[in-house]
Amino acid sequence: MSIVVKNISKFYGEQKALDSISFSVSKGEIVGFLGPNGAGKSTLMKILTTYLNKDEGTAQINDFDLDTDTRSIQKTVGYLAEHNPLYLDLYVREYLAYNADLYKVAPPRIDEVIQLTGLTPESHKKISELSKGYRQRVGLATALLHDPEVLILDEPTTGLDPNQLVEIRELIKNIGKDKTVFLSTHIMQEVEALCERVIIIKKGKIVADEKLDNILEQNNEQIIAVEFDFKIEEQFILRIPQLLHARNIHDTQWELTFAAGEDQRPLVYDFAQQQGLKTLSLHVKNKNLEHLFREITL
Repeated sequence: MSIVVKNISKFYGEQKALDSISFSVSKGEIVGFLGPNGAGKSTLMKILTTYLNKDEGTAQINDFDLDTDTRSIQKTVGYLAEHNPLYLDLYVREYLAYNADLYKVAPPRIDEVIQLTGLTPESHKKISELSKGYRQRVGLATALLHDPEVLILDEPTTGLDPNQLVEIRELIKNIGKDKTVFLSTHIMQEVEALCERVIIIKKGKIVADEKLDNILEQNNEQIIAVEFDFKIEEQFILRIPQLLHARNIHDTQWELTFAAGEDQRPLVYDFAQQQGLKTLSLHVKNKNLEHLFREITL
């Protein structure tokens, strides 16, 4: 196993940020670590990178113990923090050379990570002159300098535009072919595109740990998206037979949830007709990770 966590807890005063967290990650897995703000994601990542001390429990990374093999863990882990710490007044190559010296990495490795992370056209610039996307690339290049077996990425795509998201996603996917990747993100589409497995944490406790395909296949509900010709109240729409719950998306648009099974679109259409409503659109939506995340964490 690349990462083994057993009953780790962390306290900030009387607040229990992590409550007996346990899981393991196999070599070569790309695992998404999800949860609402304040759930404990960054705290655990900082513990696994030896930045923070745990209060209870044990952990091993590549068979190195968190308590006794701190230096070995630092050598085998690459870490991109949520707030990417960069020296903006340094040039890209200068910054990477500085970190390469800290890791005792040979200079040719700098060119390798520049090419790997797509930094070549910007490598002559100061970091302050780079876009957010390229600054993230510099952070990833730094995390990869010492060729770690495990990458821990905390919100690696925060603040990126759609084009940058695609670029960094592909970069992480390519890196994940050879390394274990443990990443945190709020962007569910990124998890669906990148991860084989998700671990969801809520208030310091793990509430789900499954292969992504298994989670999506376990959907036992049917979601119907409908748009009516004018705005109606929730108490009115709740009169639809067999309806489990309804969510107003925007103005006249609703998501209606029924038990999985028979297609309920005719039921919704007939109800609208009976009430003098017109359906401007009516279709079944596949339940995605965002829906499941909301159900688990709200």
